[in-house]
Amino acid sequence: MKILVTGSSGLIGPNIIKLLNDRHQFSGLDKDRGSLDINTTLADAANINEILPAFRDTDAVVHLAANSSVNTPWEDVLNNNISLTRNVFEAAKCTGVKKVVFASSNHAVGNFEFDEPYCRIIKGNYDGIKPGTYRLIDHKVPIRPDSNYGVSKAFGEAMGRYYNEHFGLEITCLRIGTVNAQNKPTNTRAFSTWLSYQDLAQLIELSLVRSRGFKIFYGVSDNTWKIWDIEYAREVIGYNPISNAENYR
Repeated sequence: MKILVTGSSGLIGPNIIKLLNDRHQFSGLDKDRGSLDINTTLADAANINEILPAFRDTDAVVHLAANSSVNTPWEDVLNNNISLTRNVFEAAKCTGVKKVVFASSNHAVGNFEFDEPYCRIIKGNYDGIKPGTYRLIDHKVPIRPDSNYGVSKAFGEAMGRYYNEHFGLEITCLRIGTVNAQNKPTNTRAFSTWLSYQDLAQLIELSLVRSRGFKIFYGVSDNTWKIWDIEYAREVIGYNPISNAENYR
């Protein structure tokens, strides 16, 4: 497949492209070229006319570009997450792209982490709790964003459903957990929320080749103390994560 990656010079883009480069032909869209040797369009994604050429002759888009901090100020969220995401979906529609994999976030439902037992699990307080005995947060729960950033990801999911139902784009939203430069859990919460590069690459690959219609999956490795459901992704697209944060305990 010919795949355009927005935000191709960020944290996730280069690592995913390296892991999947033998299977697909990648191009990039970003404000910086980055270190990867791929054809990259340098453009301001706030201007849809600037980015349209990057979408032409493309089978699918992996939309990663955004301000990724949960503390991102509203103006940056509005410009770089909300408006930009709308432009990506619109550009895909206008150029005949069939599929978009959208990097959503666990923060779209982040307020569940204030509830029992999740609030204790992410703090490492496992007293009286056993893995497998509590309900995991799944794709059917209501939206509960914990920040302006979380709101922007909920907006992206809503926009994705709109473009799926009205224009036929196949949209997969990945509620990504903790991905970091170290590629391992680096704090207590991450023992629940960590997602390895290898598992994320697998999840993106399966979303590209197997996902149909509009879907929401959680991007988390098979951590012993995970709080998000991966059985839906396992059932629908065959997600089979190989990593477990507990190996770094």
